[in-house]
Amino acid sequence: MAAWRLAAALQGWAGGAGTGGAVVQDVAIMLTDAAMTSGSSSGEPPSATGSLLKGWRSLLLWLAVALLLRWLVIEPRWIPSGSMLPTLQLQDRILVEKLRPRLQQPLPNGTIVVFHAPPVLVEAGYDPKAALIKRVVGQPGDEVEVRGGELRRNGSAVPELWRQQPIDYSFGPLTVPEGELLVLGDNRNASLDSHIWGPLPRQEVIGTAVFRYWPLNRLGPIRFSDLSRLESDEELG
Repeated sequence: MAAWRLAAALQGWAGGAGTGGAVVQDVAIMLTDAAMTSGSSSGEPPSATGSLLKGWRSLLLWLAVALLLRWLVIEPRWIPSGSMLPTLQLQDRILVEKLRPRLQQPLPNGTIVVFHAPPVLVEAGYDPKAALIKRVVGQPGDEVEVRGGELRRNGSAVPELWRQQPIDYSFGPLTVPEGELLVLGDNRNASLDSHIWGPLPRQEVIGTAVFRYWPLNRLGPIRFSDLSRLESDEELG
C-alpha cells in the first residue's frame, strides 16, 4: 500500500511541475509497476522479498539523485513561443544548466538565459510561476540602445547576422544598473523583453540554455540557427 501511495503522490507532483516533472513522472510509473509486482508476489519465499527490497532501495536512490540533479544542476524545458526565432523553434526541447547562476558566475552578453517573470511583469498580472527565455545583450554599466533598426552597445552596432529585418522600435539609450541584465528575444520584433519592461534583476535567472535534445534533426549545443533550413512561416516569427 505504501508503494501505491508514493506512486500516486509522485504522479500528482509531476502533473504540477511543468516540463521538469517528466523525470518524476517516469519514476512514479516505475513505482506503480513495482507495487503491482509486490502485490502479486506477497507469498514468495524470503529470498524473493530480499531481492524486492534491494530493488526498492535502488529505485529510491535513483529518484533522490534525479530530484537533486533537477533542483541543483540541470532541467528540461520546452519552447512555447516564437520570441527566440530563429535560434529556438516552437516546441523545441532544451536543457537548462543551473550552476552558473547559483555560483554567481558571469553571464556574458550572448548567453541565453531562462528566468522567472520579473516583478514588473508579475505586478502587471503575468503568471508568477511562468519562466521566460531571452538573450543577454547588456551587462551592468553597458549603455544599450536600439536606433535606426539596429542594436547598439556602448556606441557600437552589435552584429546580428541571424536577423533578417531591421528592428522596428526605438529604445534607450539606457545604462544597465548594477545587479541587473538587459535581455532581448532573438525575434526582436515579436518578443516581450527588456525593451518593454526594463532590465532583469540577476537573481531572477534560473539557468542558461545549453543543449537542444528535440527534435533530433537539430540535436546539439544551442547556437544560432541555419536560416536556410527554416520554412517561410517560421522566418516570419
